[in-house]
Amino acid sequence: MIITPRKSKLYIAFLLLAIVGITGTVGYMLIEDMSVLNSLYMTVITIATVGFKEIHPLSDAGKIFTIFLILTSMGTFLYAVSVITTSIVEGEFRNYFMDFRANSEIKKMKNHVIVCGYGRNGKQAAQDLHAHKHPYVVIEQKREIIAEASAEGNKYFIEGDATLDEVLVRAGIHEAKALICTLPIDADNLYIVLSAKALNQNLNIITRAASDSSEPKLRIAGANNIVMPDKVGGSHMASLVINPDVIEFMEHISIYETANANLEEIICNSIHPDLVEKSINELNIRGFSGANIIGFKSPSGEYIVNPSPDTVVSKGSKLFVLGTPEQIFKMKEIFKKGC
Repeated sequence: MIITPRKSKLYIAFLLLAIVGITGTVGYMLIEDMSVLNSLYMTVITIATVGFKEIHPLSDAGKIFTIFLILTSMGTFLYAVSVITTSIVEGEFRNYFMDFRANSEIKKMKNHVIVCGYGRNGKQAAQDLHAHKHPYVVIEQKREIIAEASAEGNKYFIEGDATLDEVLVRAGIHEAKALICTLPIDADNLYIVLSAKALNQNLNIITRAASDSSEPKLRIAGANNIVMPDKVGGSHMASLVINPDVIEFMEHISIYETANANLEEIICNSIHPDLVEKSINELNIRGFSGANIIGFKSPSGEYIVNPSPDTVVSKGSKLFVLGTPEQIFKMKEIFKKGC
């Protein structure tokens, strides 16, 4: 767990109170032969300086110990009260319990996505995952960025350095489905890719790269996909000049359920047994749901754009479907229950 300076003060305050409490309790037990409860009672009324009467008259050794306890604990007690009060007033306690609850939920996550960095690219990736209702965890170093994002409703954050193995483990790297690296420095992304691949060989890793020379290194390290934001942005702007209507048309197609037209992929591993090894023509998806199959990926990894009606759907293949949210829903129901 990464301990911030503010949290560190809170931990130190409780630790000092515990040390004083244990010292006082043990001291009264040994010197005055008191029970644990009476010794603790004497310690509390002594360090709190409330002026309550002693359990019984103290011996000379007991009085000397009490003087020592008062002198050594007064500053500690005032410091602890000050830190705890400040934490309550500034909402540190609330943040601590929110972090605790979020960490507990993160530990239960499976097949989620880990986003490293919450800059412009990381924030957009997180927003898209949220819109698609896919579980994700963000690793971010800067507390102020986390606080701002938390105020906007994003709660699954881990404060820490994503290049550290223990931080990746806290984010659930062993149970994660994918990892997105969005840090601005290629060397940091390279280090994260190496660490993540060592912790989870089956992880799908997508990373950004700023320079062309970093791309082969990232692939060797284990990155499955590499995105260069500058190239993507430049290509998009050029396409708006060359084929403006095509690009505008594509922008009407989304992966989100709230859009008018969705493009989704359907994995044919868990489809109804009656539909396996049937051709697209026999399935009559368009007739039943209104959705269109515009792409096909065979079990061997071959992509087919606009597959022919004779294309056979088998286990391990994927269908790329275009339609309204209602049409996509109907198609998924057909694949679950059969035609």
